[in-house]
Order: sequence, then C-alpha cells, then structure tokens
Amino acid sequence: MSKQQQDFKTFMKERQQVAAAYVSGDSAPLGRVVAQESPATFMSPGGGVVRGTKEVWSRYQQDAGRFEAGSTTELEILDMAAGDTVAYWTGIQKAQARMKGQPEPVANKLRVTEVFRREGDSWKLVHRHADPLTEAADAKKH
Repeated sequence: MSKQQQDFKTFMKERQQVAAAYVSGDSAPLGRVVAQESPATFMSPGGGVVRGTKEVWSRYQQDAGRFEAGSTTELEILDMAAGDTVAYWTGIQKAQARMKGQPEPVANKLRVTEVFRREGDSWKLVHRHADPLTEAADAKKH
C-alpha cells in the first residue's frame, strides 16, 4: 500500500468520527475537514446541488441542525483510493438518526461518494454526493 493510500485510510477513521458527530447535530468536526479553497460541491439526499466552499459549509451546518444527540452512523466503504492530491471513497452510510421533532430514531441508508483533495498536508472534502439507497428494480422481480 502506498504512503498516500495508508494516509487516506488513517484519515477515513477520523472521517467516521466526523460523521458520527454530524448525525448527532455537531457540525464542528466536519468544519475541520471541509474544503477551504474552491471548488466544492454538495449533492444532498434531498436533491439539488450546492456550489462554493462557503455555500456548501453553510448547507452542512444547516443540515446538521436537523439532528439530535444520540444518533449513530456507520460508513460501509465499498471502494477507496488515494493519489498525491486527490482521494475518494464510495459506499453506504447507515444511520439511526434522531431528528428534531420526531420521538423515535429514523433508519437511514445512503449511497455516498466523497472526493477529497490535499490542502496543505490535510485531506479536505471537496465533493459529497449522497442519495437514498433503494432496492434495485430488477431485484424486486425475483
């Protein structure tokens, strides 16, 4: 395994902790790993596209505010790779999310692709695409 891949693998352990804080309503850890330099994009599970570092960060903060403490999440990594300046992971994010105004946790599974780039000597999130995981139409036929 290359030095870049090992470094990114270590970073992904931090990314898991960042995700856990986020679904408990705390966006501060995510603020330490989001891109500070343009470009940056976010394609949210609810639809739409947000562009620009400030706009993406604002959206992340707004969305984190919908969650409450006590939520849990897990990143199931299906594939990941890293080069000198760019890295990615793709997989499934599974959560039991406590949402403001709802008495019971909500089960949630998202298909996720995240792209990171080096800013200084840190990996920074420059793109996130997440959408609901649904059963494939052809799987329903069987």
